[in-house]
Order: sequence, then C-alpha cells, then structure tokens
Amino acid sequence: MTTEAMYFDLVFKVQGELLPTDHAYPLYAALSRRLPQFHDPRTGWRFAPITGEAVGHGRLRLNRLSVLRVRLPETDIRHVLPLAGQTLDVAGHLIRLGTPRIGCLRPAPELRAWLVTFRNNLTLDHFLATAAEQLQQLGVQGEPQVPVHTTGRYRGQPQRRVIRIKGRTIVGYTLVVSGLPDADSLRLQEHGLGGRTRLGCGFFVPVRRSKP
Repeated sequence: MTTEAMYFDLVFKVQGELLPTDHAYPLYAALSRRLPQFHDPRTGWRFAPITGEAVGHGRLRLNRLSVLRVRLPETDIRHVLPLAGQTLDVAGHLIRLGTPRIGCLRPAPELRAWLVTFRNNLTLDHFLATAAEQLQQLGVQGEPQVPVHTTGRYRGQPQRRVIRIKGRTIVGYTLVVSGLPDADSLRLQEHGLGGRTRLGCGFFVPVRRSKP
C-alpha cells in the first residue's frame, strides 16, 4: 500500500520593480531554466503568479508583500531551495528571490484560484458546469462560483482572466469554491483544477475574510 505524498508551499519573497500582469508563461520559462524539473509534468511542481499591485497598462508593481508561492511534495522541497538568492529574467524584467518560508497546506472552507482554465474557452455557464463536473471527478464537495469585480470599469462583471502562451490567448475566470470539508479542501489545494496547472492556473489558496 502506498501513502499519498504530503504537499507543502515554499513562499519566496520577491524583489524587483515591475512585471507584466500576465507573467505566468515567462515565469514558468524562467523557473524551468533554473530548475528543469518545473518542465517535467511528473514532478507535480506548481506555482502561483507573483503577487503585487496592478498599476494599469498590463503592469504589476512589486512591493514588500510580493511573493512567489511554489507548491510541491514534501520530498522535493530540498530540490527547490537553491532558488533562494537567484535572479530570474521574467519577460525582460529582473526579479530576485529571497529565502523561502516553508508552510504546510491548511484546510479552509473557502478557496480561491486567480485563474482557472478549461478547454475551448468556455462561456461562463459552461465554465461553471465544467468546474462542478471536475470537482465531482476529483471527489471534492464544494460550490463553485465566479466572483464579480467590485470596483473599476468592470464593476459587477464576472472576473474574467486571460493568459497568453506562445502567442495563444487562453481565457478563463477567477474561481471560488466554498462549503469545503477539510479533507476536500486539502485535496483541491494539492491537485488544482482545470488545465495549465504547471503555469500557475488552478492554484487554490484559502480565502481570508476581514474581521468585522
């Protein structure tokens, strides 16, 4: 009998100035140049897009809270630690990674992925139906929903997202899954959802609600 691997997050502080808002593919390429295992689907290594402040014109300004989050099996942590202190060229922008903080995955009743994609650039209704179907296939009980923009020119509209890969434009949505039992919450964080998961898509983190 085999034991399923435990997954952990390595959270690297990121120093730099600007990045493209859509930087998933160039970040994937930069990480793969440093550690080819990122390019190997058998490793199960995944990352979330680097956090920062959107400043318009497709740009993201890095700040003291900017991090790169890498999710991987516990047994592979030692292979990724050499990224600490490395400088990466991401679409012509240089960033430097700090020493990572290692944290285990924690269950939460509500998870959020910045971008989830499925095949064929689905309409919103089909996207939600496909999300529900894939959650069921994964054995996860939860309610999928696409949040709406609360400010700006797109206020009230679904949070539609775009990722560009080798000249192709892939459309998806931000996805929130709520009502998750603990075991299902961990399973969804470990496996992700949808396609392009090695490029930062389908990467779920707990939703943090501000206290009233």
